[in-house]
Amino acid sequence: MSKLTDINYVKAVLSRHGFTFSKALGQNFLVNPSVCPKMAALCGADADTGVIEIGPGAGVLTHELAQLAYKVVAVELDERLLPVLAETLAGHNNVTVLHADAMKLDFHRLIQEEFAGKDVVICANLPYYITSPILMRLLEERLPVKAITVMVQKEAADRICAAPGTRASGAISAAVHYYCEPEQLFKVSAGSFLPAPKVDSAVIRLNILKEPPIQAADEKLFFKVVRAAFLQRRKTLANSLSAGLSMPKSAVSDLLISVGIPDKARAEEMTMQQFAAIASAVSRAGENP
Repeated sequence: MSKLTDINYVKAVLSRHGFTFSKALGQNFLVNPSVCPKMAALCGADADTGVIEIGPGAGVLTHELAQLAYKVVAVELDERLLPVLAETLAGHNNVTVLHADAMKLDFHRLIQEEFAGKDVVICANLPYYITSPILMRLLEERLPVKAITVMVQKEAADRICAAPGTRASGAISAAVHYYCEPEQLFKVSAGSFLPAPKVDSAVIRLNILKEPPIQAADEKLFFKVVRAAFLQRRKTLANSLSAGLSMPKSAVSDLLISVGIPDKARAEEMTMQQFAAIASAVSRAGENP
């Protein structure tokens, strides 16, 4: 068992380097000895695969990934953790720690420079506050990766993996299902972290699709319609689209009826195909915002 799952050891290393946890960065480090090996195995890491890890923390998951993968590039925003990681990962010659902001990093260039000719997966214990922005950036970039495996807040996992057209779905659900097939892998209790958050987490894997499951003539408009539909979740679809797309409600009602959708319908009832039909109707009507 890795000593990195020994809370006292991790605390000692952090203390030695004068590190204190940042609430602003949502720092909760994994220390449960059973979670990281399982997460590393399920993300697809193997001797022929490169791994990009976002937010390595103290390096607990990084250590497990390095034992399985061809190479690991760990992207860390907090420069205070660089000396910590230099110590905890000293035994791994296939790990590179990159001090960078994942929201600004050129991932295409990183993959080309570090993993040329290799399959690549992404694995991360994501801070709760950045879950949706970072996932959408990784997906919209259409990176040449096979899968994205992340640990997120359990409630976020439920929303991300919810099938469009079901009550639990949201804008993120439709966007994620456009790019990949999501699946929940396992739940992780709050006590698995240092410090322990107030909510449980879950590990999910997004298996990247080669082609979207629907044909959207205008992707930008499609996603604008999806975001607008969930803008005012408690209101009807017609009201939400009217506000989100800056269109008269009467015009929106006519558009919905033209594609066979009652204007009293709600966003969570819409399938991917129905969202695509609405976007096409908006485009045909010349109402593209």
